[in-house]
Formats: sequence, structure tokens, C-alpha cells
Amino acid sequence: MPTTPPGSPAGPGQPGTHLTHGAHPHVVPRHPRLDPLADRYAARTHGMKSSEIRALFSVVSRPEVVSLAGGMPAVTALPLDAVGSMIGELVSGMGAQTLQYGSGQGDPRLRERICDVMALEGITDASPSEVVVTVGSQQGLDLVTRVFIDPGDVILAEGPSYVGALGVFQAAQARVRHVAMDDHGLIPEALEEALIDCRANGDRVKFLYTVPNFHNPAGVTLSEPRREAIMALAEQFDLLVIEDNPYGLLGFEHEPLRALRARNNQRVIYLGSFSKTFSPGLRVGWVLAPLAVREKLVLATEAQVLCPPSLTQYAVARYLDTQPWREQIKLFTELYRERRDATLESLAALMPAGTAWTRPDGGFYVWLKLPPGLDAKLMQPRAVNAHVAYVPGIGFFADGNGREYMRLSYCYPEPDQIREGVRRLARVIEAELDLHSTFDPVDTGTFRAIKSGHDAETIVGPANSDTYEDGRA
Repeated sequence: MPTTPPGSPAGPGQPGTHLTHGAHPHVVPRHPRLDPLADRYAARTHGMKSSEIRALFSVVSRPEVVSLAGGMPAVTALPLDAVGSMIGELVSGMGAQTLQYGSGQGDPRLRERICDVMALEGITDASPSEVVVTVGSQQGLDLVTRVFIDPGDVILAEGPSYVGALGVFQAAQARVRHVAMDDHGLIPEALEEALIDCRANGDRVKFLYTVPNFHNPAGVTLSEPRREAIMALAEQFDLLVIEDNPYGLLGFEHEPLRALRARNNQRVIYLGSFSKTFSPGLRVGWVLAPLAVREKLVLATEAQVLCPPSLTQYAVARYLDTQPWREQIKLFTELYRERRDATLESLAALMPAGTAWTRPDGGFYVWLKLPPGLDAKLMQPRAVNAHVAYVPGIGFFADGNGREYMRLSYCYPEPDQIREGVRRLARVIEAELDLHSTFDPVDTGTFRAIKSGHDAETIVGPANSDTYEDGRA
């Protein structure tokens, strides 16, 4: 019986081998799957992808890179000694409670103080029983989406939209339809058109998702007349509104605007967060919802995380009870105003013609539009090579648009770093414009045959040329 020599392919019928009738077997190469569980994943995972912001984490941590990318609050402006002492005393004095499981709805004292915070934006009718504490407002958004969205449902959202929200909606297998916005926020006429189209197409619109104050990423704020118009459309079309408002207390030019939830307590579900006004690391947010919705949110919380962390809830409640948090918000506001001003002044002084940007009156972000023909995603590696980082606009659209945009965040770098970062970015854009001015006139994508005479040899040349390189016609 023949044997297989050492090192030879396996015999007939064994994996990875195909024997022909000739003298030499042909080994079919194995292609081991990178992920052996790939065919077992739920359908909802197929569209999951890393966000444009997450993809930059390894870059922005390099000290030589000026990051205008991530929206990281300036926590060093907090009274860290006082906060540290407060948390230490909290654990030493109330360790049995702070280190134990808590309620799925959240600590009652914290929910009371959350109502005090929302009152600054005109929400004066909120009850602690309507508040659900969450692990950041991101979990709140995920819970709301779980409660309301079935695969194939339509969500209306501003174009552009917060990248974290798009990830949640994608995971829920929702269809996102973007609604146009401008310097005054979401355009009511565009919202009405989208609602009419969806109704005509038989699409099931579950809710409108909006960031009305100091929008992420656009930086604009929904004007007062438009707030009224949008709530009127919500009544007319029986539309639920999800109001995501992490930046509402960080206005530079005026007192906080009256929230959408303050205008209608049944059609608006409000998402809030302490990440921008206290600490993002504590991961404490909340949802304000009608009681029937609240009950489902609590059940979803208990199924997902059992209960939000007790220690961080007690820490935020103690901070609101013992620290001058309103004055701290004013300090944050002045700090971010200075950094916003450094950004806008640098953009005005350094950006080439054809570049445009928004002028936020609060929050963290400027939305920049590149000169015609430039692509922020394709340009990104060259910007990183020049030691400046931004977030390409494509990450803020569900439909692949936004390549001509980028988000610039001014909340974290010092003003001098911002000026240097904008200087580097301007040089990258100028270099990109030079490349386009050099190569755009040449069509390198299409070729055709050129002949110089009756019996001349056919030679393939550029589509926009009728001559050879040596000048022959």
C-alpha cells in the first residue's frame, strides 16, 4: 500500500488536496477564515463599523499631534482637590451604600437634583419619577432605540448627525433619513417634506432625533422660531422627538434656550448628561420620559446592565449638593469661549479661499467645509503626517455623504495649540489645492486610440490629447 512521503500533500479525500490524473497532485491552498464564528453573528452586526473618532484614538494620543478631533472636556478646570476629597469622604462615610447594587431607575436623590438642572432650560414640570439614570446619555439613546425601533423603521435625523447616534441606529437596523440643516439648525420645511415623503412611501417613522443646542458636529443652534415650528409639525404628524442635549448649559452669548421638552411633555423624550458639565469619566446621564415610557426604559436597563453604577451616581449627587456647580459651569463656558475665539480667529486668518465654517455660540465644535474638489477623508493621512488631527465629515452621515466636511473640536487644546493646529491644517489644505490645480486638467482615467496617418500604428494615448508626446499630430 503506497504511503505519503513526509512533507507531501495529504492523500485523496483529505482536506486541502486535489489529485489530478497527471503525475503531480495540485494542492488547493487552504484559506482559513479570519473569524470562524462569522456565520453565527446576528444580522444586526453586519453593518457595525468603527467610528471615525475611534479610529483616531491612537493618533491623537501622540504628543506631537495637535488634536482638533475628539470632544474631550477640559476636566483639569475642575477643583480636583475638592472633588477628590468629596469622593473620598463619600466612600468612607457611605461605603455600604455607594459600593452596593442600586435601583435600575437610579438614585432618588440624584433624580431630584437632575430635575433642578433641567429647570435651567425651562423644564419646570419634570418629576423625579420620570427620570431614568443611565451610563452616560449614550446608554440613554441606546435604551430609547431598543424600546422604539424595529428593523426597517425610519429615524429622521439632522444631516450631519452625532456619530454615536448613527452607530446606535445602525445596530438597531433602522433606516436613517437625514433632514437638511443650516446655520439656524434643522430646517422645518425640510422636516415637513421628509414626513410627507415617508407617509407617501409607507415608511414607518418612529422618531426625530435632534441635537438642538450647539450641535455635534455642526456647532449651530436651533433658532427659537424653528423650535416652535418643529413642535407644531410634531403635533401635526404625530411625531415623537428625541432631544439630545449634552451642551445646552454651555452657551457663550445668552442664557440657556428653552428646551423642546419644556414645550411638550408628551411628544419629547429628553436626554441629558453630566459629561460636559462635570466629568465624562463618571459616565452619568439620564432620560426624562413619560411614565409609560420610563417603565419600559427601566426594564431595558435591568436587562442590559441591571442598574447604573451606584458610586458614580452618589458622587454626582454629592457634587451637586456641596459644590458651586453653577459657577463651575460658568468657568467652563468662559474657557470654551476663549478656545472658540482662538479657533475662529485662526481660521479667518489662515484658511485659503473657498473654505467656510460655522460660528458656534456655545458647545465644542466648528463644522468646516473644504474648497470644491477636496475630500477630508482622503486628505486625513496627510494631515496626520503634518501632526494635526480632525474628524472627516463622512462619519456624521448615514448615507456616505459629507466628504467635503470636517469637524474641528476646540474644547481640549489650549488656545496656542489650537492656533498651531489650524496653521498646520491650513498648510495641508493649501498643498491639497496645489495638487488639484496641477492634476485636475488632465484626464488620466480614460484612454483612446490615436493614429498619425493612413497606415500608422495605433497607439493608445490620453483621452484629452490628439497628439503624441513628441508633438506629432
